[in-house]
Amino acid sequence: MMEGTPRRAPVVLQVLPALQGGGVERGTVEVAAAIVRAGGTALVASAGGRLALQVERVGGRNIILPLAGKSPLAMWRNAAGLARVIAAEGVQIVHARSRAPGWSAWLAARRTGAHFVTTYHAPYGERPRLKRAYNAVMARGEIVIAISRYVAGLIEARHGVDPARIRLIPRGVDPDTFDPAAISPERKAALAAAWGIAPGRPVLMLPGRLTRWKGQQEAIAALARMRHREPVVVLVGSDQGRQSYAEGLDALAGRLGVADRVRRVGHEDDMPAAYALADIVLSASTEPEGFGRVVIEAQALARPVVATDHGGAAETVAQGETGWLVPPGDAAALAAALDAVLDLPTAQRAAVGERARAAVQARYTVAALQQATLQVYRDVLAGGR
Repeated sequence: MMEGTPRRAPVVLQVLPALQGGGVERGTVEVAAAIVRAGGTALVASAGGRLALQVERVGGRNIILPLAGKSPLAMWRNAAGLARVIAAEGVQIVHARSRAPGWSAWLAARRTGAHFVTTYHAPYGERPRLKRAYNAVMARGEIVIAISRYVAGLIEARHGVDPARIRLIPRGVDPDTFDPAAISPERKAALAAAWGIAPGRPVLMLPGRLTRWKGQQEAIAALARMRHREPVVVLVGSDQGRQSYAEGLDALAGRLGVADRVRRVGHEDDMPAAYALADIVLSASTEPEGFGRVVIEAQALARPVVATDHGGAAETVAQGETGWLVPPGDAAALAAALDAVLDLPTAQRAAVGERARAAVQARYTVAALQQATLQVYRDVLAGGR
């Protein structure tokens, strides 16, 4: 049982649209595991998805509700459904992780008297202006978890939240899973063969769903500008139905004369091996990310990282020490940085990777995220703000 809480094991309901995959979803599973280990009951309400089985495997329980719906009527109905779950399961804390289900969760918590906690996961857009009101539910938690200093600043500036209510809890990785020593040569060779990459060719990998702001276009444009003509850019991630954008990336590579050096490989289950195969990992987002889990996953595997200098990435990459930063949307600067990193002696690149791994182990682990989130629950149950 969590220290400082009532004798009854705490019951926590995490709420999000679905469990298909991504940083929010993986964080939900990680926190569910921590709740169970602490003697509590971990419930996850969502529309279900690929990671729902992971919730069950860590000892949690899925509550299937159509929480991906964004219409006012859908949110109102979901509020009633969540209120029934709260009452039936004796839920003490509702932890909202997304906006539309967040409104439903807030209404349900008000109706039932459950505590309400939020995690503010992203620098949500505010156009049209009505969006600020829509986003505001993520700032209504008794404690509002910010995933980076950048996001914490947005919460305070946009919503006027007292800094005392904001708790900084960065995303984390498991250093044992993302461990260079745990990746066999066979795993890397299997991926290289599947992706059609010949031995010895430098691999520049950009992980992330295929969407315009993730920077796939800039990565392809940078490849065409590089002095080094051997590297292959590998785009790892699903198009999530954005087929026209994905086909546009292929067309761009063709126009720039690098189609034979671009691989669009879709979703990859063995991401540790994918990172380990990469000579450089890119985080080329043209809009600031709330945190950017790709960066710390790559760093945990001691891989050189080149990231855009804004949002959460600016906090996890120390220029020239644990990676390199470039201006967002600048393909020429990205190309120059990639060439410069490839020009470095192998030992120097390895030293940067080792410093990056040490920084992740010190600041950005799943264990640290779990313990800090459990402390938020303790503080809420104890009446803290």
